[in-house]
Parts: sequence; C-alpha cells; structure tokens
Amino acid sequence: MKISILATVAFLAPLCFMASARAYNPQDLAQLKRTNACPRCDLSNAPLNNLNLSRANLRNANLQGANLSRSILAGADLSDANLETANISSANLVETLLIGANLKSAILINSNLTGAGLMAANLEGANFKGAIMDLVNSRGARYRATTMPNGTVTPTPTWR
Repeated sequence: MKISILATVAFLAPLCFMASARAYNPQDLAQLKRTNACPRCDLSNAPLNNLNLSRANLRNANLQGANLSRSILAGADLSDANLETANISSANLVETLLIGANLKSAILINSNLTGAGLMAANLEGANFKGAIMDLVNSRGARYRATTMPNGTVTPTPTWR
C-alpha cells in the first residue's frame, strides 16, 4: 500500500510543478490589445512579438518570459515591470521608460534603446549585443554578467 502511494506521488509531483508554471492571463492580453494599457497585469510568457505597443502603459506588469521580439515599444512605460528572461530582441525601445525594471537574463539583441531610461534597472545577465544604446540613462542600474552592445561582458557589478 505504501509503495503504491509513493509511486503515485512520484508520478504526480512533476505534473503539479508543471501546472504551477506561470502563464499569462488571457483577459490581461485582451485588455492590452484593446486599450494599449495594462499596468500590473500578468503577461508572463505572453506572445507579444511583432505588436505595435507604442506609448503603452505596462507599469509594474509581469512580463517574465514574454516574447516581445520585433515589437514597437517606443515611448512605452515599463517602469518597475518584470521582464526577467523576456525576449525583446530586434525591438524598438526608443525613449521607453524601464525605470526600476527587472531585465535579468533578458534578450535585447539588436534592439534600439535610443533615449531609453534604464535608471535603477536590474540588467544582470541581460544581453544587449548589437543593441543601439545612444543617450541611454542607466544611472543606478545593476550590471553583472551583462553582455554589452560590443559583445563584452561585465565581470562585476557596477553602478553609474
């Protein structure tokens, strides 16, 4: 009896962890597409690639693992948003606010961040290779193992 219970638990335990994996809220995605605003929304792992989200309000949104590749986010407000492990490659982030955002391990390869605000952002492990970062304000941002536009990797934390 105990062996069958243990076998059942051993079989079902991984399924419980899979079910707990975060996924976006479909109502939040619909709201974003309808209003171009979704502060504090759960858009984790959402397919947001190739969208025009210019001037969108995504303050405090959970965008962990979201696909924002090739999206237009020019002038958007992503302050305090969680963008950990998000794919933001080849995106237009011109004058986007990312103040206090968590970009840990985010992919921003070949993105345009001209004039973006990255103040106090967590950039640990983020990949900016090939990104355009002219006039970016990253005062107080946390760099550690961050790949810079020229391909160099920051070895230790630095604060600006």
